[in-house]
Amino acid sequence: MAWENTTTLVEFFLKGLSGYPRLELLFFVLILVMYIFILLGNGTLILISILDSRLHTPMYFFLGNLSFLDICYTTTSVPSTLVSFLSERKTISFSGCAVQMFLGLAMGTTECVLLGMMALDRYVAICSPLRYPIIMSKNSYVPMAIGSWFSGAVNSAVQTMFVVQLPFCSNNVINHFSCEILAVMKLACADISGNEFIMLVATTLFTLMPLLLIVFSYSLIISSILKIRSSEGRSKAFSTCSAHLTVVIIFYGTILFMYMKPKSKETLDSNDLDATDKLVSMFYGVVTPLMNPLIYSLRNKDVKEAVKHLLNRKFISK
Repeated sequence: MAWENTTTLVEFFLKGLSGYPRLELLFFVLILVMYIFILLGNGTLILISILDSRLHTPMYFFLGNLSFLDICYTTTSVPSTLVSFLSERKTISFSGCAVQMFLGLAMGTTECVLLGMMALDRYVAICSPLRYPIIMSKNSYVPMAIGSWFSGAVNSAVQTMFVVQLPFCSNNVINHFSCEILAVMKLACADISGNEFIMLVATTLFTLMPLLLIVFSYSLIISSILKIRSSEGRSKAFSTCSAHLTVVIIFYGTILFMYMKPKSKETLDSNDLDATDKLVSMFYGVVTPLMNPLIYSLRNKDVKEAVKHLLNRKFISK
């Protein structure tokens, strides 16, 4: 079925905070500042993981991928959101909306799978330290990262394809800051139960399965750490996992709140609920990528030393 024959719409209106100009100005400044720090923080992590040979390990390879992922994810929606805050005509073309849906969902799915791969890496490092260089060789961790990106692209392509084939009639107001896939699906003038089933299957495969892998890995990690006799050894082992675990809790806590709420709440016509959903979405889309480099830099001695070494090298070269 051709895309053009399934809809009479050529553009969508992004409601966002329409009607609250002062709030729009406030959020414009806040999001712009956070976006700049996202680019700087994650860009710095990518740079030091490339330039510092001491960080050429599987853990920092995954961290570099995570930082690049956060930059890509925020760039798919934040610039257009900033423009809409200052624009009277808050619209996006149908094709632009489809691209935004695809990229946003692809980045989100990739991050879910990548966090699972990072948990597996931590499990091998803590539970099988002597075999770690063999198990987590370059032939292992590179395909793991590639598989994460591939999973995100495939899942997003399938779901986006089914959404853009839905018939859209007269309602073109998306009650969101960006083209979030659930918000767009609700505008279709057709039965979307098939799309919801596909989303449920995808959520199980690419969100819940990595979460189960993370829970299982950390159960074994904690069990192994508790067997360490010295308190210093236990503290050192916990410190190697604390940053990743903190990121997982923030990421999955937000995404599960967004997508796993009881349907009875979603059907309520409440302005407070809408505001909550939008704020949670903003937290997921902006605050989480902002916190990732802070968490890894503040709780990781290797990253701190790498940043100091990079700054000292630049200072000496001048």
